[in-house]
Amino acid sequence: MTNNKPLASLSLDLDNQWSYMKTHGDPDWESFPSYLDIVVPRVLEFLEKNNLKITFFIVGQDAALQKNHDAIRSIQQAGHEIGNHSFNHEPWLHLYTEQQINAELSRTEEEIERVTGQKTIGFRGPGYSLSNSVLRVLSQRGYQYDASTLPTYLGPLARAYYFMTTRLSPEEKANRKLLFGTLRDGTRPVKAYKWHIEGFPAGLIEIPVTTMPILKTPFHISYILYLSKFSPVVARMYFRMAMSLCRLNNVAPSLLMHPLVFLGGDDIKELSFFPAMRLPGQKKLELVSKILNIYSMRYKLVPLSEYARLIYQENHLQTIEPKFRSV
Repeated sequence: MTNNKPLASLSLDLDNQWSYMKTHGDPDWESFPSYLDIVVPRVLEFLEKNNLKITFFIVGQDAALQKNHDAIRSIQQAGHEIGNHSFNHEPWLHLYTEQQINAELSRTEEEIERVTGQKTIGFRGPGYSLSNSVLRVLSQRGYQYDASTLPTYLGPLARAYYFMTTRLSPEEKANRKLLFGTLRDGTRPVKAYKWHIEGFPAGLIEIPVTTMPILKTPFHISYILYLSKFSPVVARMYFRMAMSLCRLNNVAPSLLMHPLVFLGGDDIKELSFFPAMRLPGQKKLELVSKILNIYSMRYKLVPLSEYARLIYQENHLQTIEPKFRSV
């Protein structure tokens, strides 16, 4: 702790322009259009100004492309942790075999280490996709933590909205039928815990993307920005309520950001279909700054690797048997 502040973490999934287009069903994604040269300097400047060190989850395909190397390398040079966000960013890892999962992880590790020199010890599945097989492979590869769960009951509703706004074929929708999770995910813990993985007695730490205790509604920054379209005041009040409930329930939050919270429709017109992308980039930055100020006033913010190390030392984490719906 610092100044009696409890611990919390902050991370950013560095999903690139092509991955959003792929998710939306846009055919031009295969040329891998990128906005990393725009968003990464903006995020790093923002973090430096606010004296924050966080975890960036990077997609292996981006690290494999020369045009992205300078942007990705600058993240490591600024002192931030880099985590594994899969190679192809396909949110149906639950359909992969262990051999396919191992290939996704190992290729991403190799590309990230080649560009940055960092070895990844943390993972977040795209679209919060997770399975027993993913957890076994992570344990086999020596990962210290996973951060792929979103304990909310709203997953099926988010998926229905997503399907309404995309141009996906029936086959593509079938692959994505568990995107954003099921109702069962709402029963998962909000606090960090350990998975019981057979053959790995130490367990694997799970750091959920924190949802509001009791209510289990999301409050990651993209969600707050979406609420701000209707009322910025209500959005900030909602976030403050989430912080209060976390403190009352002794929850050390793990807050998630995406690149689009730093980009507006004036930056990337091709992604205007995404919620809150019609807001100007500067207006978004102003709100993000206010939200993170509320967060950092209440908590000591650290990257996920430090968060995992410190909570593991407490040695009283709940252990849970992994159970996932796969089809």
